[in-house]
Amino acid sequence: MSIRHIVVETRLGPVALIARDEAVTGLYFERHVRRPARAAFGRETAVSADPLLGEAARQLHEYLAGERREFALPFAAEGDDFQHSVWNVVKTIQCGETSTYGRIAVQLGDRSLAWQVGQALGANPLCVFVPCHRVVGSTGALTGYAGGLSRKRALLEHEQALLTVGRSS
Repeated sequence: MSIRHIVVETRLGPVALIARDEAVTGLYFERHVRRPARAAFGRETAVSADPLLGEAARQLHEYLAGERREFALPFAAEGDDFQHSVWNVVKTIQCGETSTYGRIAVQLGDRSLAWQVGQALGANPLCVFVPCHRVVGSTGALTGYAGGLSRKRALLEHEQALLTVGRSS
């Protein structure tokens, strides 16, 4: 098993992108809640030496530049069945839209699972790629984001700006 990572500079700060074999398995900010120990990132490699991580970095930069709204990468997030069910719902939330923990719980069949939905999102190892920043509290308030609320706010504002530009074009 080949685990490796790169660190790329973004307007949101340095981001570690991690891959195992032929799939991206992690995207972590500095001071990311639930960030694994650096040893779990595997060896550091150069962007130019790893086509998969190079492509992940390129797509992340395109997204942050407003040139991309979806990601086309092979992902392999580690998590249990419930976490994967939550992450699969989150993947369907379109750029510029939001959902709530409760709405996702209802989609999964049980409104009382809202807290567990939040826990699954907090454990999302692919934030941004699996856009958990698009999930807000029932009142629309920004709540929890492993990358920090300031980044969550910046990502949501970025996506709203993309929609505004798209409407005026």
